[in-house]
Amino acid sequence: MERCKSVSTIQRMIGGKWKIEILFYIALKDVRHFGQLRRCIGNISESTLSKQLRELVADGFLTRTDFGEVPPRVEYALTPQGESFVPILLALKQWGEKELGL
Repeated sequence: MERCKSVSTIQRMIGGKWKIEILFYIALKDVRHFGQLRRCIGNISESTLSKQLRELVADGFLTRTDFGEVPPRVEYALTPQGESFVPILLALKQWGEKELGL
């Protein structure tokens, strides 16, 4: 049986340990800043959060806006591709609530 290219590509794009949670907070909780994301997620290092955000930007899910201020101010937002993923995030949340009792 051949490997499913679409599923394996999606797995690579969102397969990081924190990526779905990062997308959830940006998409559904209006969290836009690095520090806010770190507080929401909790047990994530700065380097890991930075890496996963860079990958989500590179894969077209997020945009990164650097305001060139001191102290640094950067905002993350969903791209149209990221917005198209919101129904999937909602389905995952609803499935978890129903099937896992969360």
